[in-house]
Parts: sequence; C-alpha cells; structure tokens
Amino acid sequence: MYLKKLILKTGLMAGLVLGASFVQAAPAQSSVAKPIELANDCPPGFELTRYNQCKLRTLYDGYKSLEDRGVGGLKTALPTVRDGFSPQQIDLGRYLFFDPLLSGDNSLSCASCHHPELGFADGRATSIGIGGAEVPRAAPTLWNVGFLKKLFWDARSDNLEQQMEGPLYSDVEMGSNPGQLLTDIGGNAEYRRLFGKAFPKHEGQPTLDQIYTAIAAFESSLVSLNSRYDQYAHGYQDALNANEKEGLNIFRSFVARCAECHTPPLFTNQQVAVIGVNEPEGRKFDPGAGAIFDNPTWHGGFKVPSLRNIVKTAPYMHSGTFDNLRDATEFYTLGRGHALPEEEKKRMILHWHIWEPNLTDEEIDRLVDFMGTLTDELFTPRIPERVPSGLAPVGVLPEPLQKTREAGQKQARN
Repeated sequence: MYLKKLILKTGLMAGLVLGASFVQAAPAQSSVAKPIELANDCPPGFELTRYNQCKLRTLYDGYKSLEDRGVGGLKTALPTVRDGFSPQQIDLGRYLFFDPLLSGDNSLSCASCHHPELGFADGRATSIGIGGAEVPRAAPTLWNVGFLKKLFWDARSDNLEQQMEGPLYSDVEMGSNPGQLLTDIGGNAEYRRLFGKAFPKHEGQPTLDQIYTAIAAFESSLVSLNSRYDQYAHGYQDALNANEKEGLNIFRSFVARCAECHTPPLFTNQQVAVIGVNEPEGRKFDPGAGAIFDNPTWHGGFKVPSLRNIVKTAPYMHSGTFDNLRDATEFYTLGRGHALPEEEKKRMILHWHIWEPNLTDEEIDRLVDFMGTLTDELFTPRIPERVPSGLAPVGVLPEPLQKTREAGQKQARN
C-alpha cells in the first residue's frame, strides 16, 4: 500500500527521478533571434553529479543480476548502461539528432528513421533513405539503446559511436561522408559555439569523435522503464489486470519460453537467434548475422530485439514481415521453419526455442495483452523548435505515417 501511494503521489512510476527540460511538452514561445543554449540539467531519470555527469538512477539498481535471479525474474537488475555524459553533451546530441544538416543533401535527420512519435522507429517495413532509396531493413527502436552491447539487426557494431557511422555514411541512408560532415558542422558558427560549451577542454573546430559522442550521449538518455509492467515488477500488484497477468505467466512459462530470449527487464537477451522468418514476397533472403560473421550456424540470424514499446513499432521483424503484433506472436507457435522455403530451411539451424508450443488463440491474445503493458514514453525528449543549421527540424510526423501512429495508440489503449 505504501509503494502504491508513493507511485501515485510522486508520479515516479518505476522510480526514476524526473528531470527538468527534456520531457515532451508543448513548445515554449521563443524568439528566433535568441541563441540556442544547452541544458544544464540532466534528462529525466538521471542524477547530476558533482563532476557534471548524468548518472542513471532506477529502482532496478537495488536488484541482483540475472545470474542470481534466473530467467524472467521480475526483480532482476539491469545490465550496465552508457551514462556519465554531461547535460550539455546530451542536449547537443539532441540538436544533432534532429538536424537534417547531417545528411548529404540536408533532407534527413536521425529522427527521420527514429521518430519519437513512432517509438523511435519509423513505422515502415523497411526505411527510406536519401533520395527515396530503400534501406534493406527496418529501423529498430532506440529506446534503452544505451544498455545494448551489440547494435544493428546483424549485431555487427559494439558501441553507439561505431554504429552511427553506418547510417551517416551509407549511400542509401543519410548519404554523408566524414569530410562533408566536418565541413558542415564546423562551418556553422552556432555549432562551433555549442561544441565549445559541450566540450570545454577541446577548443577549435568540432571533431568527428565529438559529434559521435554527443549523439551517443543523447541516444543513451532514451530510457523507457516506467511502464505498467515496471510498476508491477516493483510491487504494485494492481498495475496489471487479470488478462495481462495471465499473459505474463504465459510469457515466462516453459511452454512459450518467450522470456528466455526476450528477457526482462530489457526484454532482450542481446543474443543472435535464428528463428526462421521468411522475407516478404519479392524480397531476396537476408542471411543476417551469418554473412557478417562468416558463421553458417547464424545463417538467417538476427539480434533479439527488445519488446519495450513494442505496440508503437509495427511492422515487426527485420524486414517488416508482420504488420501487427498478434501475427508476429502467432508465428512462434506454428512450428519449426514453417515459413521458410525448402532451400533455406535446409541451410538454417533454427534456435532450439523455436519449436511447437501449440498455444491456443486465447493464449496468444493474452501474450499480446501483456506486451501492451511494456509501453512507456513518459521521458520522451522534446523535439527542438529549431536547430543550429537553420534548417527545419525533422520532427513533424510525416503525413503517410499518421495512420500508423493512430493504430499504435489504439492498440496501446486496448
């Protein structure tokens, strides 16, 4: 009862400390003549230390590691997170994230494929890059990306700084290059001033490492740990209804085995899994991590994605094979390799968890109910009204994606 009163009174939900200026809110009126100033406060959930570092604080800090708690344990600690950035570095990263100046033709920002209104994904089966080019895979969510040890669907990057070079310099994504990026950022007086604020010990022109660090700082601040599931995990039993609790029990069961790959509290075990998803009609089969690591046992394998905010990030799988969460869930109960063409089925070594649990329609519905409790966008950062380049921030939801957003919101409400 005390915990329930504390949650309701403070609004901390899962116990994160509310910060000052980063929560999505109605934009304040300001004069375009005023210079942009970087925040001096940490984002929500982070504590400002005496060394001007933002350190994440959650109720999960008091729990034991996964090894001590077992798979799917509710009171399991989080893995180590990327934190310790300054408020100024995080806020500078926010401006860079929404600024089309980072693309080769000034038409796209990071937010074009990772939009706050779409769960930091883009609502497409596969993303659209510079000049309308089709990106081979779907844009994954960036929520809780600061906890992840492997990045990209094929797990080829070990850290955020390395990862962001992929889309920045890809001919079919943002289409820039290191030289152009340095010229565009360094040639902007406003950015030079802001980089001086964020990196006061390094005078002169912004460097590539500073650009990468600032964006990584912002992305690491995208924390989603305040869902109704989190309230339940921390002891508020009324946070979930009867159907959702039943779904959680199925999720953690040794029949469905969902939690063994989508392991709480991040709802991913961060491993590569070969599950036997086929490509949408007309698309060439994607070998995934198998090709990257020259590992035949990973042929057709992809990194297990987090289920956090899953109702906001349709369509699902690496190439958007399923446009709704129920179909994606049902896939796992239809039998080993059922969706694969025979020639690929012979080559693939399916993960041993992919079997035939024979879940009923009702059990699948309960799993979908439970996954709806993982939605939390309380700490969604504010889209800048303007960015240092003077270009229009890529933050307004594109018209074709309005229906996707509305569908996701309806599913979350239900």
